[in-house]
Amino acid sequence: MNIKSSSSHKNPEPESSVLYIVGTPIGNLSDISFRAINILKNVSLIACEDTRQTKKIMNKFEFTNHVISFNKHNSFKKIPKLINDLKAGKSLALVSDAGMPSICDPGEDLIKEVRSLGFNIICIPGPCAALTALVTSGFPSSKFVFEGFLPKRKLEREKLLIEISKNDKTSILFESPYRLKKLLNELKEHCGVEREIEVCRELTKKFEEHVGNNIQEVIAYFEDKEVLGEITVVINGIKQHSKLDERELKKELNDLINAGLTLSAASKYLAKKNNIKKSLIYNMY
Repeated sequence: MNIKSSSSHKNPEPESSVLYIVGTPIGNLSDISFRAINILKNVSLIACEDTRQTKKIMNKFEFTNHVISFNKHNSFKKIPKLINDLKAGKSLALVSDAGMPSICDPGEDLIKEVRSLGFNIICIPGPCAALTALVTSGFPSSKFVFEGFLPKRKLEREKLLIEISKNDKTSILFESPYRLKKLLNELKEHCGVEREIEVCRELTKKFEEHVGNNIQEVIAYFEDKEVLGEITVVINGIKQHSKLDERELKKELNDLINAGLTLSAASKYLAKKNNIKKSLIYNMY
């Protein structure tokens, strides 16, 4: 068992041979902490997902430092050099374009390697789009699932959408603005029109927007709009009393109608059987 302790409460930061994981703003640059600025000012080197984004912070707070690009395209080549820097006694800061490093970026590969070699790793916490969206949604937040970006491959994507549809915990997703409408329709198919969701757009920025209620209403809101900006989607978990998923209900509804029942009678029967509103069943047809 490896037990490491940080002496940062005794010695001034940054310390030599330490990797600092620094959270940066997800939009509003004023959200950065004093401690994060101190680290970024004074480390030997800053490894950035995109140096242009980090330089925006440096320009606003009027400091300079040595920065290098560290992203999914070059991380494999850059990790050995960063390890050598730590061995030489340098202090390093790892930052992403926005939010906490290693959340949907290659930072976790560097962190894993640094930890395996016994170097100290200290996190300077900061904003996170997933948590910001979660706490503003009003959905249960004591237990949640963060899925990041859904897979693009059809089978993997379908599997995860089915998991989300049956999950009783709140789910959080990232999505490109160009694919949001497709995602909303996929969620409608798997979770039903009444599932509660909230789409958070441009969090902490000037045009921040929260669009929420059920899936059908959110789809209608975005239908004739061009979607822009960073998107985080929060999906309320399925209610505990829901024993059947929508596909099973649709199948049973169709079977009853094919057997001779009217839509109204079949909906009434299934609503009573599953302890849900008749209108929910009726609208599935």
